Amino acid sequence: MLQDVLIAPSILAADQLDLRQEIESIATADYVHFDVMDGAFVPNLTFGPGLLAQIKEATELPVDAHLMINDPDRRVQAYLDAGADIVCFHYEAQIHALRTISLIKEHGAKAGIAINPGTPVAMLESVIDDLDLVLIMSVNPGFGGQAFIQNTYRKLRQLRRLCADHRVAPIVEVDGGISAANAERVVNAGANMLVAGSSVFNAGDRAAAIADIRRAANRGFGGRC
Repeated sequence: MLQDVLIAPSILAADQLDLRQEIESIATADYVHFDVMDGAFVPNLTFGPGLLAQIKEATELPVDAHLMINDPDRRVQAYLDAGADIVCFHYEAQIHALRTISLIKEHGAKAGIAINPGTPVAMLESVIDDLDLVLIMSVNPGFGGQAFIQNTYRKLRQLRRLCADHRVAPIVEVDGGISAANAERVVNAGANMLVAGSSVFNAGDRAAAIADIRRAANRGFGGRC
């Protein structure tokens, strides 16, 4: 199990006209979170593999690609070729999950599955043994700046029990509405990787914002039972 929380600022909240400098401003983070939206699975359209490849050239941080797209089987290869270090696709959009997980791992990347707020944790039973990461969405995907959904804490505890039953320890990521105000409780419930968008990029000092979230989050480890 990770003993230090990983922080992954989402460039969805960054200034897209000054992206190189925005990425440089989060150098103290652990990952760049790269939100891919296709305008179909979610009602928004964002980034493609070409931009991911450019980001890989601009930073030494690994890139966590979150595919909020239909038919991820068809598109995963492009993001692997672009250099994604984690590729996470949605349970709700997948057809052949185990095949897609295998493809991601064969390319040396970590394989993750995300679930929406309305999807039960129990749906991961058949794939949990093969995952490097599980992403619990704490907002409905599609837009940044949304309020954290309180039911996320219960789902994180359910995921901890599922992982314990299977004796596995994937990275547990949470995405949506994360800030220093709730990071401790989110980690206490079971997370060890936090996606933070607005709470980082709306701050004047991004390094300080990341440090505040990390400090609060790491306190959450001590309260786990």
